[in-house]
Amino acid sequence: MQLNFELMIKSIPYILLGLPYTLGISIVTFTLGNIVGILLTALGMLPNRFAKGFVRLYTSFIRGVPSLVILFILYFGLPYQLSALTATLICFTLTSSAFISEIYRGAISGVDAGQWDAAYTLDLNFSTTMIRVILPQAIRISIPSLGNVAMDLLKGTSLAAMITIPDIFQRAKIVGGRSFDYMSMYILVALIYWGLCILIELIQKRIEKRANYN
Repeated sequence: MQLNFELMIKSIPYILLGLPYTLGISIVTFTLGNIVGILLTALGMLPNRFAKGFVRLYTSFIRGVPSLVILFILYFGLPYQLSALTATLICFTLTSSAFISEIYRGAISGVDAGQWDAAYTLDLNFSTTMIRVILPQAIRISIPSLGNVAMDLLKGTSLAAMITIPDIFQRAKIVGGRSFDYMSMYILVALIYWGLCILIELIQKRIEKRANYN
């Protein structure tokens, strides 16, 4: 096995044309996943057994099914044909929200119970207490775990190439097919994903430092 470094270098501009898809899908689904995850966490805290049961069922199913299966169900299995991008956004929003919900649930449990008592003493209702008192502290606790979810999402977007999303992995496959040198392309795209994950790690550490400083 020999790596074609000349081909790898020449292919970088073409492969990076897929970067907006890779980053765009990651950012959008991470943002939406956080919104849905917070809503699921709040729903699971309500004194309603049906709400709690729904959240448990949702998180158990989504966490227990491979993302690729969910992606194929959305793209190939529905009676109405979704676009590849829409199916991808829905898939990764669903999968990330289930994990993020569990992260926030654990983080909220880690917040001192006295914070709730103090908020209720000030006559704050549940939603106000959650938004203004508990959630900011839970988010600070959740930063390392959320960073891991962001990395997993970034790497998981490579599955979108299976339904023709022209991300960096799909473009690497195209070059590999043309040149009959998949190994060089896969090594190149692995290095690109690694570099992006390092960037996420640096951002995570910066946010952690800022949160701890405040």
